[in-house]
Amino acid sequence: MRPYAFGVDIGGTTVKMGLFKTDGNLLETWEIVTRRESDGAYILEDIADAIKNKMEERGIFIADVEGMGIGVPGPVGPDGTVFKCVNLGWDVFNVELRMKELTGLAVKAGNDANVAALGEMWQGGGKGCRDIVMVTLGTGVGGGVIADGKILAGVNGAAGEIGHIPMYDDEPECCGCGKRGCLEQLASANGIVRVTKRYLQSHPSVTSRLVGIEDFTAKDIFYAANNGDYVALKMVGETGRLLGKALASVACVVNPEVFVIGGGMAKAGEMLVEAIRKNYRDYSFHASREAKFELALLGNLAGIYGGVKMVLM
Repeated sequence: MRPYAFGVDIGGTTVKMGLFKTDGNLLETWEIVTRRESDGAYILEDIADAIKNKMEERGIFIADVEGMGIGVPGPVGPDGTVFKCVNLGWDVFNVELRMKELTGLAVKAGNDANVAALGEMWQGGGKGCRDIVMVTLGTGVGGGVIADGKILAGVNGAAGEIGHIPMYDDEPECCGCGKRGCLEQLASANGIVRVTKRYLQSHPSVTSRLVGIEDFTAKDIFYAANNGDYVALKMVGETGRLLGKALASVACVVNPEVFVIGGGMAKAGEMLVEAIRKNYRDYSFHASREAKFELALLGNLAGIYGGVKMVLM
């Protein structure tokens, strides 16, 4: 085993990078801007330049590096082929082969949510487990599935897209994926705000501190719930019900040992986790009912940890 490895997590605004020892010790992190102009033509070149500059700065040679693992915001096939990344402007191409050409390093690539899940399994909230589902609750609802210690990617990298589990047939608004009634339309940070606003509009006489906040956020809802606000508590409960029901369906397929809850909404802590856990137990198949629920521990570094773990597998 060579002493060093790099983890890379490509986001729509920045690319996070980490230099690791292959024993899992994180030595350094840094970021570069994600240049999305010209259909993302410069992104991989910029990453390659940043990695080579870091190697030169540290006196690290190619022979010292086990490889580089990359998390990509889109579906990635088992051979490293990216099947379009809309928010980067990418079409279909093999990111592993291209990065190997640019750096001379061994490269592994995967969907960013799946790679983050791998990181949490290795050194985070799922440490010690080999079958986990990571749920990322932010602007949308993301997911990553690890089965027997390996990423479950599916035939074209689309496994783990739990945010697009259909929940409501009569949802009037369209999801970003083109469907209607997806889980993330209802239970993401944007979703809980949308559902709460609809509730307040349909119950104009209800008393809530949220009524006095123009353009309230998910954070405002959880703060109000922590202070006993009836409407906020009801909305947190409904979010827990939707997520618990969806994850019970997921468990019927992959039977995880633990669900790791991450993303911005996870800052709500045990209030949110308990709402999900309670409803999960109500909906789940008996053999899956004892799955654990843990908060993610690595934050926005999960992707670079997972990238390195891919290289070491």
